[in-house]
Amino acid sequence: MAFKNSRQKIALALLVVFAVSYLMVSLPRCKPENTKPAPLPTANQPAQAPVQQVATPTFNADSAFVFVKKQVAFGPRVPNTEAHRKCAAWIVSEFKRQGLTVIEQKFKAPHYKGATFDGVNIVAQYKPEIPRRIMLAAHWDSRFQADQDTKDKTQPILGADDGGSGVGILLEIARLLKEQPVEIGVDLICFDAEDQGNDADDGKDHSQSWCLGAQHWSKNLHRPGYMPQFGILLDMVGGANPKFQKEGISMQAAPGIVQKVWSTAASLGYSNVFVEENGAPVTDDHYFVITNARIPIIDIISRPGGTKSGFVPHWHTHSDNMSAIDKNTLRIVGEVCTAVVYRTYNGVL
Repeated sequence: MAFKNSRQKIALALLVVFAVSYLMVSLPRCKPENTKPAPLPTANQPAQAPVQQVATPTFNADSAFVFVKKQVAFGPRVPNTEAHRKCAAWIVSEFKRQGLTVIEQKFKAPHYKGATFDGVNIVAQYKPEIPRRIMLAAHWDSRFQADQDTKDKTQPILGADDGGSGVGILLEIARLLKEQPVEIGVDLICFDAEDQGNDADDGKDHSQSWCLGAQHWSKNLHRPGYMPQFGILLDMVGGANPKFQKEGISMQAAPGIVQKVWSTAASLGYSNVFVEENGAPVTDDHYFVITNARIPIIDIISRPGGTKSGFVPHWHTHSDNMSAIDKNTLRIVGEVCTAVVYRTYNGVL
């Protein structure tokens, strides 16, 4: 399989390294040939007594759209800028307004161009006292330069889809959890400084320059021993005509979670969007969460094809503004994620 940019080449190399290191960790030195590698750990949950079923609430795409629009209105959310600080405060206030317990995990991280970023991961906890938990995540920063554009390539982008769409869906799910309470813990995590990496196609490994917030969080969990049942990462989930393949690292690390999500999408009539195709590996926040924290998490990311990168046409360009956001895509992804949460509690999944 050919890879068109450095981030995808790095992701393929990381997938090979991940597969080898995964087997080394998971397998004893001597093991019969008919045995399978051990899966990633999940939380040690006691047997669940029958629960009173809770209906899945209706995801409101208009509300999610407004949440995306509000983020974009602050301007490019590049670390160390006023727009970044103001948007962080707003996201925190919105989660608190929905009754969630919020942790602001501040950190400093070096940028590959020489600056030091003041970042903040935002961890919004629904019913933090409940041990049985699900993790939903997205990144909330936007890229510092439009390096895939043909003009103003050094200027920052708004990141309506690449960053804003995932957070918009998380904020709407937070609203639904308040409106339709359910006795399962949900952690809505907004990672910072995901999109500030080095995309130079020079044959070098620049993977550590990406996903700085996820790298920090995965090595400094907000709660010692934190281990949700599973996690779902949302990235570029708001563009028109989406195509969600089964991303490579997700399939290597947590194929059962991929199947859980894709079967839910199919049951809702979205098998034409969540397609039965294996996709390329992507260097994204989930890679570091898997490798550093050993949490089983998958990446829902649109790869519609038709571009050199394989990503959406507005990826890392100034066209990643509100005109790139499609309410129907927000609705589809939001409905699937909401259904996964409530069906998991109900014992359907």
